This record gives sequence, C-alpha cells and structure tokens, in this order.
Amino acid sequence: MLASNILLIYTDQQSSRLTYIINTLFQGEATITSNLIYFNTFTGQRINYSSTEITGVTCHIYPHGILIENDIKPQKINIFEWKNKPAFFQTDGSIPFDLFAAAFYLITRYEEWLPHETDELSRYKPEQSLAYQNDFLQFPLINFWLSKLKEELNMEIKYQFSFRPSFDIDIAYSYLHHSSIRNILGYFKDLLNFKFTQLAERLQVLAGVQRDPYDIYDWLHLLHESLELKPLYFFLVASNRNSLHKNISPGTVAMQALMIAHSKKYTVGLHPSVVQKNTEQTLQKEKKLLENIIEQPVKHSRQHYIHLKFPETYKALVDSGIEADYSMGYPQINGFRASYTKPFNWFNLATNLPTSLMVYPFCYMDATAIFHEKKTVLEAAKILDEFYSLHQQYGGVFIPIFHNNFLTKQPAFIDWRNLYADFLLKHCTR
Repeated sequence: MLASNILLIYTDQQSSRLTYIINTLFQGEATITSNLIYFNTFTGQRINYSSTEITGVTCHIYPHGILIENDIKPQKINIFEWKNKPAFFQTDGSIPFDLFAAAFYLITRYEEWLPHETDELSRYKPEQSLAYQNDFLQFPLINFWLSKLKEELNMEIKYQFSFRPSFDIDIAYSYLHHSSIRNILGYFKDLLNFKFTQLAERLQVLAGVQRDPYDIYDWLHLLHESLELKPLYFFLVASNRNSLHKNISPGTVAMQALMIAHSKKYTVGLHPSVVQKNTEQTLQKEKKLLENIIEQPVKHSRQHYIHLKFPETYKALVDSGIEADYSMGYPQINGFRASYTKPFNWFNLATNLPTSLMVYPFCYMDATAIFHEKKTVLEAAKILDEFYSLHQQYGGVFIPIFHNNFLTKQPAFIDWRNLYADFLLKHCTR
C-alpha cells in the first residue's frame, strides 16, 4: 500500500504522455494506477482521470483525448476562465477542463510542432502562440493551475525556488584579440561615421591605456563571489565569423584563457552556432572543440539567438550528449514560452517518449528588453522583479540571461550595468 501522502490518479487508459505529464507536474508526489479496486481502497488523496464517475471521489478530471493519441495534429482550442485565469480543453468534471492535457500541450510546445510562421532566422514567432494571443505569456499558467488543483485536494504545496544568473558570451572583447584587419576597418568606419568617441576608445584600448569595454569579467566575478552566486556561462565558439557570429576565434590564446578561467570557477556551456543545415554535425564539432579547450565534458547548452526548432535542435543535443539546455524562452518577447517555471525533461512528440535532456526555461533576456521590446531601464527592472517574484511564489529556477557587452561602462549601457548590480544587491544580499 502506498503512503497516504502520495496522490493516487486513476486512469483506464495508460499512456506515455500521461505518465510524462504526471511525473513532470508532481515530481514524485503522485502515482498512476489502472487498478480500480486498489484505487477505491486507497486512503490518501485521489483523482479520477477517466470518463466514468467513481462514487466517493470528489476530484474528477475528464480526459480530453490528446494524452492517448500517438500522432501530432491540430487541436481545437477554446479559451475559457477557471479561477479567473485562462484554461482550455474544457470537459465535464469537478475540474472543468483536462488540466493534464492542457499542461502537456504547453510544456511540450505542441503548437510549435504544427505548421507555423517563422522569422528571418527560421524561428517560431511568439505572436502566434496560445500564450501570446490570450495574454498569459508573462504568467506561468501551468504553475497556477497546479497550485489551484492542490488546493482543491488539500495537498501540501511545496515551492522550491532558486536563482542562477546566466551569461551568453557572444563577443568576448570589443577591440582586443580581434584581427588587425577588423580593427583597421573598424577605425575607418568610425571615422567616416563621425563616431569620434568610439574611435578614441578603440585607440586607447589597443594602446593599452584603457581596458576593453567588454572585459567586465573581473567585475562580475567580484559581484558574484560577494553574493555567493554561481552563474552559468555559455561561450560561442563558431569557427566562421559573419553577421551572426562575431566572437573572436576560439583558437586565440586570449579566448581559450578566458574559457579555461571560467570553467575552473563556474559551469561553462556551449552556445551553438546558428546553422540551417548539418545541425548535429556542427554541434558535435563545437562541443568537442570547447571540451578540448577547457579539458572537461560539456553538458550544458543554450542556442545562439535562441535558434530553437522542434524537433531538430533538441534531437541534435540529445544525440551529442548534452544533458541540459537553457533555450526555452523567446528571443523576441520576454515571457514563459512553456508557461512553466520549473525544469523538465524534453518530450519528443515524434517518438512519443520522454528523453534524458533536461530543459531549463528562461523568461527574461536583456537583449530582448533592449532591442526587441525597447524597454527603458526602469521598465526592464520592474519586469525583472516581477519575474523573480513569480518564481518565488510558484517555485522553479529563475535563470535570466545577460550579455557582457550590454553591461559595460559605455554611455549606452551603463544604466543596464547598474540595473544588474542593483537587482543582485536587492534580492541576493543576506
């Protein structure tokens, strides 16, 4: 007999999809049975997840059907309100919708497996998502549903919260360690465009009079160590330089020294190149390169420009031995892409099975706030605080994304640098 503090869920139609979503949502607090006699004699909290009413069971979720399907097809979705928040897959039951099916639809990014529009980088456009169109993109709706379900069941609600800042090192240095040709061309470009401040900055850095503006690593180290934080760093090691890949060559002594130094203090991950073909081949090549430089396995990744496509990206990560990915968010709009704050295993809808890849969602990126949403610093600070509070309220790992080149002392970014420091001092000072 199971302990009575475990939630027991009855179903007359077992499936890999149902097992996955129950394991993801309840994380060991619930189990599934098809044994009706056992279910009826169980003394703990129970949910009847079937189309048949069971006497004495007050919590009944009537199945929608998507969890027993094996294919991927368009789903009819009508939004209604439950507990003053959006819900869908409405059915008959004490809970008026199939909460498990709706959560599965959102977490697996089911809608992104269906035909959709893409942007210039072949990325999914968030404006066509259910969350954006129904005004819950900035809210972790699945967490809310689950909290209300547990209240209905009178279950103890445990919220485990943690915070871990992360950095994408797309351009490690602005002037130093780049090729002479690039600096010469940059010099004349600044001159022709009358950018005399940048021209003087370049000359002073190259002359050794001034620190490279993007070299903020010592400042970050001191800040993080004083607050006992362990950030994540993702390095772009693209071999070919172009408009999307502007980092200095991973073959330079300076770039390798930077990556090695960080790997000795923090978790270092790969920032895979944006490629349209041979995704897995490029990924494996870059992963091996980074591993050879830092002399340790690389198990973490985040896609450059959040270039995330289903199922190609995650399949390539799994096949390459990546264990954790941090790309589950939108580059165009800050918010909850999967409507959930907690890490979860990626479910491959093509095979209808969960995988070993752990997905860590993010909901805030500085580049998104600055360039896409065009927020002021005050507006961005408010959003950052709100997302932090939502994670505190509902649990999960808050992993905002920052870039070294947007936290400089340069006039355009000094306020964003101060925003980051102020945010840490506000929330992480003990």
